[in-house]
Amino acid sequence: MARTPIIIMGAQGRMGATLARLTQNDPELELAGVVEQAANQSGLEHLGCPVSEDASTILTQAQGATVIDFTAPTVTVNLARTAAETGNPLVIGTTGLSEDQQQEIAAAAAQTPVFWAPNMSVGVNVLLEMLPQLVRMLGSLYDVELSEIHHKFKKDAPSGTALKLAQVLAEAKGWDLKQVAQYCREGIIGERPEEEIGVQTLRGGDVVGDHTVYFFGPGERIEVTHRAHSRETFAQGALRAAKWIGQQEPGKIYSMAEMVLSE
Repeated sequence: MARTPIIIMGAQGRMGATLARLTQNDPELELAGVVEQAANQSGLEHLGCPVSEDASTILTQAQGATVIDFTAPTVTVNLARTAAETGNPLVIGTTGLSEDQQQEIAAAAAQTPVFWAPNMSVGVNVLLEMLPQLVRMLGSLYDVELSEIHHKFKKDAPSGTALKLAQVLAEAKGWDLKQVAQYCREGIIGERPEEEIGVQTLRGGDVVGDHTVYFFGPGERIEVTHRAHSRETFAQGALRAAKWIGQQEPGKIYSMAEMVLSE
């Protein structure tokens, strides 16, 4: 059975190192190359694959290999442009992408298969599918809020997952998230508007990722929580996506829901 070749961006990072280890331990995958800044390349020799700080060099050497990227928005956008030129499928787990940057990713997806999920956990993506039904069944008397907790090194806030959860909740209520999202409350703010979704951010320690959706109703409260216990949860989801996206055609950005439902 042919193995799926994988290129990993930021191989010395928290996610990159986890992805490299899991790729080497998976008989269906082959580590075709890694990209890392020159100053951080020491210790990568044991991977036994090409190492470069230039993504285009690695992608050109390993054409057809699927690239997995959990880096930063500007890096991801530049990588998408390169992948579009070389034809390498791309799996993106980067969060904090602006609308303009998302449009650039979409442009790249017209030329090469692109998979993007702000959270690679299968459980979170199942939750995204189920929440709209809960919103509709509970009705308008239930106020919706959500909170997210991540480690102190996370650079963007709220998390991409929290924003996606909020978007799904707003759409289920027929609202525009830009009009109803409330990311901070302070001072004498008055009563809570009926059309509002609060999104609260906490940072500290080494928390991998906690997300809780609250439904506050008359006389009761429902809490739906997802907790990631390890980065392997996200890495395994990304590797599962890497095996799948190479079989898809360019023309759109593929999601975790599409993958799960197609398998």
